[in-house]
Order: sequence, then C-alpha cells, then structure tokens
Amino acid sequence: MAHPQLTADEALSAWLEHLAHERRLAPNTLEAYGRIGRLYLAFLQRHRGEPQRLADLGTVTAAEVRAHLAERRSGDRPLAARSISQTLSAIRAFHAFLDRRCGTPAPQLALVRGPRIKPSLPRPVSEDQARGLMREPDADPDAEPWEAARDRAVLILLYGCGLRISEALSLTVADAPLPETLRITGKGGKTRLVPVLPAVRAAVDAWLVLQPFPVAPSDALFRARRGGPLGPRHVQAMVQRLRGRLGLPASATPHALRHSFATHLLGAGADLRAIQELLGHASLSTTQKYTAVDAGRLLEAYSAAHPRA
Repeated sequence: MAHPQLTADEALSAWLEHLAHERRLAPNTLEAYGRIGRLYLAFLQRHRGEPQRLADLGTVTAAEVRAHLAERRSGDRPLAARSISQTLSAIRAFHAFLDRRCGTPAPQLALVRGPRIKPSLPRPVSEDQARGLMREPDADPDAEPWEAARDRAVLILLYGCGLRISEALSLTVADAPLPETLRITGKGGKTRLVPVLPAVRAAVDAWLVLQPFPVAPSDALFRARRGGPLGPRHVQAMVQRLRGRLGLPASATPHALRHSFATHLLGAGADLRAIQELLGHASLSTTQKYTAVDAGRLLEAYSAAHPRA
C-alpha cells in the first residue's frame, strides 16, 4: 500500500527500522546504510531543488543515480570502486523496500551498472604468524597480567573458533566456562554452532581467574581497562601493536585470524561445506574464496621448493 504523504526522510527511517528489527542487521551496518541513504536523499534534494517525498523517489532516473555516484567518486574523500558498488547496492535495497512495502517502484534504477571490481581474496596469516600473535600478549611490557590474559583469550577465540570480532565481544559472563560447542549469533541474526577447542577454553578460563572487576552473568565477558565492555577498536589497536613488534604485514588484522581459521582447516582437509557452517556464511561462494587462497599457497610452496619451478 502506498503512502504518498510520507517524506523521503520518513521513508528512509522506515527502511532503517525494517533493517534493525526485521533483518536484525549489526549496528555498524545500519550506521553505514543510514549514512548512504542520507547522502543520497540530500543529493536528490539539491539536484531537484526541493524536499523529496515518497512519490518523488519513484521517479528517480538512471542519470540521477549515476550523477550521485560520480559525486561520491570525487571531492576531498573520493570513494573507491568497492565502496561505490556498496553504495549502489544500498540504494537498490532502499528502493526495493519502497517497491515492496510502499508500492513505489523506481524502474530506472535497473539501468544503472556499478563499477567492475576484481574479486579480492582473503589474506590469512600463516600458522607460525598466528601462533606468534597469540603468544605476544604475554610478552607485552606495558600490559597488566590480566590485560595480557584477556588479549590472548580474544585472539585465541578469533583463530580457534573463526569468530568475527563482534561475535567474540558479544559473549557474556554467563557463557563461561565455555561449553564444548558454542552457540553464536552472527550477521543477520543467523545462529551457528562452533566447536570449542580445549586451548580456547583454557585461555578464557585463565582470563576469568585474573580479571579484576565485579561482574554479573549478563555483563560482557571481556572488559576494558576501566571496567566497561571491551570494544572492537581496542582489539584492532592491540593487533596493530603486536604485529608491529613481530614484524608482520598490515594485512595481519583481527579478521585475518578468522580467514586463517578457514584456510588452515581447508589445508588440513576439512570439507568446504563444514567450513561454511563454522564461519556462518550464507553462501557457499563466499567460502569458496578460501580454495583459491589455499591453491595460491600451494603454488608459492611449489615455486620455492621445486628445482624446475
């Protein structure tokens, strides 16, 4: 049913509400979609010279969308091709919602093509590099023993269970001691079961013994220096500091440990569909990227070792 009296901003708010409460997207994803939507509507208002309503959004032309994308590609902070593609994808999703829920299609949008993007492969760390990262918190002279135990536990969770940072930091005190199988809620509210290795459980137990804060079962499992929940930026900064001390490349990020979890399992003979389930990928094609990584590592080893390579 159409709602012609809605303003464009109200239509955007309705879409974001849908994403938050029905699709259950992560806060960071919602924030990104909201920013893209606001910039898009601001462009249309400037371009057309007046505030936009829901009915106006159905008359958007392919030329207008292309002009907006061209604007995002220029200026002081131009977007790369991948970000332009993500912007167009978000705009398409917004208009699909308006078509489906408000009876306001935008047929010209189908004429817009995004930039061609060369598929990027995950960049995992090697097994030795992963071990080095997980050992290094204990050698950090600036960290208290409880902080070193916490950082080590987080890193081992990322690598040993293939978790995203947000998933590791969403664990609560009630989740510990960790069971043999951990129920994780990932992107889009999708739930998966992840086996917990003894080394992962032991690292989390060691953190619990040393952590100095009074906590309730519903509190975040990992705590920051002042006692609040640990944030993703701390984990990112911590890995950046550790990789600098170890001489690792900039690609050695917290998320690279998740990539390494998948790549090392695949190299050990694990089934691709099993890895898909462990990672919580909605599509097998996402998981298949790791086969290319593993093949690439095999070719590198061949080139380095074979006398006729």
